[in-house]
Amino acid sequence: MDLIPKPDQVVAAAGNLAHKVLYGGLADLRPMPRTLIDEGTLREVYHYRPSATAQESGDPVLLVTPLAAPAICYDLRRGCSLVEHLVTEGRPTYLLEYGEVSFKDRNLGMEHWIEEVVPTAIRETSAHAGGRQVHVVGWSLGGIFSLLTAASDADLPIASLTIVGSPVDVSLVPLVAPLRPLLNWIDGRGPITGGYRMLGGAPKPLVKWAFQLSSFQKLVTKPVAKVAHFDDADFLAQLEAVDRFTANMIAYPGRTFGQLYHRFVKGNAMVNGTFEVGGRELALADIGVPVLVFGGANDGIAPVPAVRALVPLLTGSPDVRFEVVPGGHLGMLTGRAARGTTWVVLDEWIDQWSSDRAEAATAQAAEPAPSAGTPAIGTGARRHGSKSSRALAK
Repeated sequence: MDLIPKPDQVVAAAGNLAHKVLYGGLADLRPMPRTLIDEGTLREVYHYRPSATAQESGDPVLLVTPLAAPAICYDLRRGCSLVEHLVTEGRPTYLLEYGEVSFKDRNLGMEHWIEEVVPTAIRETSAHAGGRQVHVVGWSLGGIFSLLTAASDADLPIASLTIVGSPVDVSLVPLVAPLRPLLNWIDGRGPITGGYRMLGGAPKPLVKWAFQLSSFQKLVTKPVAKVAHFDDADFLAQLEAVDRFTANMIAYPGRTFGQLYHRFVKGNAMVNGTFEVGGRELALADIGVPVLVFGGANDGIAPVPAVRALVPLLTGSPDVRFEVVPGGHLGMLTGRAARGTTWVVLDEWIDQWSSDRAEAATAQAAEPAPSAGTPAIGTGARRHGSKSSRALAK
């Protein structure tokens, strides 16, 4: 809105205010319809119902939720929902979430997710989709879990991995870097260690506060931005959706929180490409599927350098692609700009590594070679390597 509002801006702002008063908000927060297909201890796998306007076909996409974050990260609001986008495109779309974490779950460690929850979800998704290979998409810690799961079991039916905002080199995270010398100095004897052991994990209020702290600048400037955009219904709707997301943070199980705190925050355990889980050392170099990595241009939780550090570690992957896209930690996944950036690249990636395309390529290769002087179709295709980036943040 201009410093001196124009008549149309005043009318739009008045309409937005009236809508908020009458209906309680501007955002369409209806969840996309889904059906539970599998469940276990802190494991719920859902299949989103196909769109009435697009027939479901092709390889399935499995969205892996990070711990502590609600699954609405993928289905934030209508118009800014990755789930809605995938379903509308006709892709078989699945979601892995974990349900409510309680005190009784305090002894569950990371191996529960890496050796049981995520692999089972991948297998169940593949089975439900007719035995097809699965395109796994993981945001934040969901990306870390997806990487370690793929490194742990090469026989899983994974077509490709997409990692969104997952920091591998924690020393490059500005919020954590200044604290690491202190954390290493107290060597696990400080209040954080004692606190999570006593409480059985990181409680909801603490998780919510940590997420808000990472976006402190936006939190401070939010009232000003709200007034400045009061004529922009889509902007205000996005704020409402993000507020709902933050209010629904979930607790961390105690042992898992301890492992993350000691190994990731203090020990920066994955920076060299290996991680110990359940007595086994997993190596990212053992991942043998294509990997797409996204870094958010304004991400304070997982800055671009901390995420880019993953790329040189994926030496066993047949193709690694790194993309910088607009947005912060959540915005890069499901912000307003993601509709024309992150989602577009993800669509291209899934199509590139779909089993339908591979079968078509195999069939084409089996056909007789074209006569001399006739160019073969498709020979001009360009492949994006690990150093490529469209710099979509610009």
